[in-house]
Amino acid sequence: MTLPNPEFFAQFDHDQLVAADKAHYMHGFHMFDEHREQGSLNIAAGDGAYIYDTAGNRYLDAVGGMWCTNIGLGREEMADAIANQVRQLAYSNPFCDMANVTAIELCAKLASLAPGDLNHVFLTTGGSTAVDTAYRLVQFYQNSRGKPEKKHVISRLNAYHGSTFLTMSIGNKAADRAPEFDFMSDLFHHISCPNYYRAPQGMSEADFLDFLVNEFEDKILTLGADKVAAFFAEPIMGSGGVIIPPKGYHRRMWEVCQRHDLLYVADEVVTSFGRLGKFFASQEVFDMQPDIITTAKGLTSGYLPLGACIFSERIWQVIGEPGKGRCFTHGFTYSGHPVSCVAALKNIEIIERENLLAHVEDVGVYMEQRLQTLADLPLVGDVRCQRLMACIEFVADKHSKALLPDAVNIGEKIHLRAQAKGLLVRPIGHLNVMSPPLIISHAQVDEVVEILRQCILDTATELRQNGEYQGR
Repeated sequence: MTLPNPEFFAQFDHDQLVAADKAHYMHGFHMFDEHREQGSLNIAAGDGAYIYDTAGNRYLDAVGGMWCTNIGLGREEMADAIANQVRQLAYSNPFCDMANVTAIELCAKLASLAPGDLNHVFLTTGGSTAVDTAYRLVQFYQNSRGKPEKKHVISRLNAYHGSTFLTMSIGNKAADRAPEFDFMSDLFHHISCPNYYRAPQGMSEADFLDFLVNEFEDKILTLGADKVAAFFAEPIMGSGGVIIPPKGYHRRMWEVCQRHDLLYVADEVVTSFGRLGKFFASQEVFDMQPDIITTAKGLTSGYLPLGACIFSERIWQVIGEPGKGRCFTHGFTYSGHPVSCVAALKNIEIIERENLLAHVEDVGVYMEQRLQTLADLPLVGDVRCQRLMACIEFVADKHSKALLPDAVNIGEKIHLRAQAKGLLVRPIGHLNVMSPPLIISHAQVDEVVEILRQCILDTATELRQNGEYQGR
């Protein structure tokens, strides 16, 4: 896009936008008191890895929108592809015996990229609906094979699988479980988060891995393998704090699933389409073959809403058995939307043509190395980064790993300091999470690290002066 100029920003009435936002716009994960007092950062434009607020201030978006602006913002060829599709076919019924060309082409492309025999695709409107679809598919499959009792699901503590009623119940991130909401509990069970940083003191990583695998198998046996249908897992837990599991974790958990006839559902809503340097991470990065993959976010790089539930030939053969007269009575008005599908196809074309996966391997390793230079700073307990997924965990005491009081709001404090310096990181309690666009450069990684360094040091000084941090 053409970079915004002062005349572009002059069109916005900042005060009016703030007032309208406060009066009418209920955001996702709306913080009522904070929003009432502070309002929002109102974004007006984006270009590459940068976004601009209505006053024209520029920010390096190290959050990548919401883990999703993989190819960067403002690409003219994306705009042209979307506009051309709107002119050609803006909408088509996705149900029953109707299809459209771009949806067919996208499903074939996804099948070619997905690992193993994941040859079948159900298109959705985003990540939450992709995971919701995955569970409905699990139900349909188990009933179709004559196992109506096999419906229980095992997930992990601190997991995030979406924000529908069903998917929020599958996940179990404490901060997201507002007491004013209800959750399903009878079919969903949660085992330990694979966060070695929070393992019992003195436990080796190998012993921690054994504990996790044994806990999983014990949970299956306790519930009864004839009742447990599936294991839902993010390859790297995203919103839970970029939790990178011990080496071999997913392979061994998959082997447990194989022994006990569980489907392995890999929630790759975040990790797919280049974030870890591969189109899909399950097999190429973590050496296991899931039965179902859910994806969204980087599928269109955020240009339009779209998700997908990709599943195996084995599942397809069971649910679509000839002569049974079955109907998969599940769908969304906007799944397979032709304009969203053309955005996904163009997005994949750009990733392939510009060799962005190789770029992620290069710049991602550089980001891992540079972020580790922050590990010795005050407040920093752990630095977790794999390619372009990163998190800094802040603590009150490096030795005990004790957290600062919630009232300090440490992630938010550092986020706001960074924002004032033109950098966006995502605050999640005592964490700052990053997932920059795949196009980020070495120089921009340096900018992220240097701004964060100064913000962490300044925040530590402020907290010491206030008596809120002793610096141990």
